[in-house]
Amino acid sequence: MRLVSWNVNGLRACYSKGAFDKAFEALDADFFCLQETKLQAGQLDLEFMGYQSYWNYAEKKGYSGTAVYTRHTPLSVTYGLGIPEHDNEGRVITLEMPEFYLVCCYTPNSQDGLRRLDYRMEWEDAMRNYLKRLSAVKGVLLCGDLNVAHEEIDLKNPATNHENAGFTDQERQKMTELLSAGFVDSFRHFYPDKTDAYSWWSYRMRARERNVGWRIDYFIVSENIAGRMKDAAIHSEFEGSDHCPVSLDIDI
Repeated sequence: MRLVSWNVNGLRACYSKGAFDKAFEALDADFFCLQETKLQAGQLDLEFMGYQSYWNYAEKKGYSGTAVYTRHTPLSVTYGLGIPEHDNEGRVITLEMPEFYLVCCYTPNSQDGLRRLDYRMEWEDAMRNYLKRLSAVKGVLLCGDLNVAHEEIDLKNPATNHENAGFTDQERQKMTELLSAGFVDSFRHFYPDKTDAYSWWSYRMRARERNVGWRIDYFIVSENIAGRMKDAAIHSEFEGSDHCPVSLDIDI
């Protein structure tokens, strides 16, 4: 089974470039998860034969949003964390499958000047507790733009980005806490020492062309199902967004 996650940074823009269809067809996923769709209901009718889709829209127009395309009918679908202060930006969709939960997540950015860092810390604790509750029932696959480069190997210029949003000590520590709570970073499981492997590049200063990037898009897998993982990959060959898709192959 293959799962793909992609922050499309505006699905209408990505689709209009012809990039989304190309990646969707080529990656041939059982589950294709999206973040930052920037849509409201009815703004884009985009369906694919053989797939069902589920959407979580932000209340604010043109902002955030998540979606999941799936070839497999879920037992149930839930939206958000069940906490009102965290559930108005369309950031989480959970599909319950017979053997696992799939959680598509777009983690809040701490923003310039770290003006949203305190909120981000509250979000991280709520998300970790949510995932722990799910993993007590069955395996969990968390995917999405988690807006943190966990270790120095996960971005090109760690020294000059220390304490910038996405690479603060606080954000990195929250990822450490999640992994210590019984979860595995699938890409680092298979490629612990791989350098220059990034999933996001700034649009400025030819960053993508120069591969000056960050790895902030993940598949995080609960330990009770991690033994079934076969491979994880970053698909930097696909453009259309400032992020590229990431994937997980798992034997389920």
